[in-house]
Amino acid sequence: MTETINTEKHEFQAEVREVLNLMIHSLYSNREIFLRELISNSSDACDKLRFEAISDADLMGGDPELRIQIEVDEEAGTVTIRDNGIGMTRDEVVENIGTIARSGTKKFMENIAGQKGKDGKKGDAANLIGQFGVGFYSSFIVADKVTLKTRKAGSDAAHGVQWESDGAGEYTLGQIELPSQGTEIILHLRDDAKEFASSWKIRSLVQKYSDHIGFPIYMQKPPPAPVEGEGEEEVVVTEPEWEAVNQSSALWTLQKSEISSEDYQSFYKHISHDFQDALSWTHNRVEGKQNYTSLLYIPSKAPMDMMMQRDERQGLRLYVHRVFIMDAAEQLLPQYLRFMRGVIDSDDLPLNVSRELLQENELVSKIRAAVVRRSLDLLERLANKEAEKYNQFWDEFGLALKEGLVEDNSNRDKIAKLLRYSSTLDAAKEQRVSLEDYVSRMKEDQDTIWYVTAESRKAAENSPHLEIFRKNGIEVLLMSDRVDEWAMGYFNEFEGKQMRNIAKGDVDFSDKKVEKEGEEKKDEEKDPLLERLSAALSQDVSEVKASQRLIDSASCLVLDEQDMALHLRRMLEQAGQAMPDSKPALEVNMDHPMLKQLVGMDSDDDFNEWAHLLYEQAVLSEGGQLEDPAGFVQRVNRLMLPTG
Repeated sequence: MTETINTEKHEFQAEVREVLNLMIHSLYSNREIFLRELISNSSDACDKLRFEAISDADLMGGDPELRIQIEVDEEAGTVTIRDNGIGMTRDEVVENIGTIARSGTKKFMENIAGQKGKDGKKGDAANLIGQFGVGFYSSFIVADKVTLKTRKAGSDAAHGVQWESDGAGEYTLGQIELPSQGTEIILHLRDDAKEFASSWKIRSLVQKYSDHIGFPIYMQKPPPAPVEGEGEEEVVVTEPEWEAVNQSSALWTLQKSEISSEDYQSFYKHISHDFQDALSWTHNRVEGKQNYTSLLYIPSKAPMDMMMQRDERQGLRLYVHRVFIMDAAEQLLPQYLRFMRGVIDSDDLPLNVSRELLQENELVSKIRAAVVRRSLDLLERLANKEAEKYNQFWDEFGLALKEGLVEDNSNRDKIAKLLRYSSTLDAAKEQRVSLEDYVSRMKEDQDTIWYVTAESRKAAENSPHLEIFRKNGIEVLLMSDRVDEWAMGYFNEFEGKQMRNIAKGDVDFSDKKVEKEGEEKKDEEKDPLLERLSAALSQDVSEVKASQRLIDSASCLVLDEQDMALHLRRMLEQAGQAMPDSKPALEVNMDHPMLKQLVGMDSDDDFNEWAHLLYEQAVLSEGGQLEDPAGFVQRVNRLMLPTG
């Protein structure tokens, strides 16, 4: 027994206790993944040490072979996983093991408690855990006590750290003597998990989940079977023999013909720590002026905080000559493709490349451009040949992809073909209409792709601006994602067709346009009712004019072509963003009974009440918020009461 000194007792974060409890009770049917997670952590530790040793060979501690060992003690009911990788300091143990270092943890746990799927049932906890990524904590699925011993590579004294817990809420932390660097995890198996105290079982799991790990995984050779007929001989105690039980070759370096779908999926789970299969992948080797290999995956499920944490992405792993350099290499992926996972292995980059050097390296720029192209080609292939999978992708990652309209001007046309929206002809309302679908259904004389943005799906499909389009049988795309208004400000044309928001600028579907239109506008400017409404609403709108787009509604707000939608403007103002002064125009339906009632109204007070009601109705129909809701209610009540 190794004696521990300076032992301290600590409590887990509340969120950690909840995660542990959830894992133990929710992943019972998928318990074998614990080994994959722990081997992945050991592999990462070896990767990090190999990289650090490039500049400081002494960190290897005189042991040239990085490896992982697994030892099973059937009598004691334990499984031990050890590596001679980078190891951890005391502070790193507290940071990485005692807490879950991920923003939004509390909110995540709340979501687990109440999230519902499309079928209305509560979400699968295992899937939610997979989105969160818990690695080491999977130990407690099979163990009622876990002991971790670790020593940081390069530390002066032979002192290490021991962490131990039963997962019930507390853990102990103490100093121990460790002769060598690395990390050792001892799992004391639960009574109902003794099946894992079997060398044969563990070997089969290594080959199932971790055969592709780039470091050898050793297990003790089974003792030779006794030869029948031989007498008893003196037992000689010898050192156990170890043998590699995995192929120990980087999967991406193999020929595609040598790799099965199961191998690809297993490797994806290793690098992503995802519990679910990848949706699709692409594997390519580039040779010529540049030599590199890329293996890119599309996950099947988005992490819960993907849109909230744009800067906390995992990204791609970068290797140089099969040597791990860094995780989450953001220079290899644009923000809008942050959901992609995978590996880039370059033969040309220097081994000592840093994040700062990556930003300035011309080779990296070329690799990045190729990664973007491969990713978009993969999505295009899904969209054209596997529509069901693409729809699944769109539901999970469509919001992120829309950002590409702004961020990637050179690939905007490619991205545009991958976009999906709802429309006034989309009966299922599931964002399945592509821009190519829309163009194929356009009327012969139509030269514009029409769309409307709104704060919610309901507000978009009930927008009064749609009335003239419905009357004329013209399809309109309905956009209600927060990113839409911002993205469409940079996207003005698709395949020669102008993109226009039906709530901005003038809309006129009359056959006679130029001459008659000019005369009618002059007459409208002189209309006394419009002049009177403009005066009454001068604080709220830029002008009041007769509408060419309203059929049933009395009024609507119209913006200039370059103005920002009111819902986006309000959101930015709430975030503390200073916005330029701008007022919408109010369009009124001159044939509506409300407007006819205002003609010749003598009382200025009554007229002003009705004028403001027209404006407030227009704001509400946009899904907007009134500055004075109580005043609106009082106004409606006054106007509803009989006069005289």
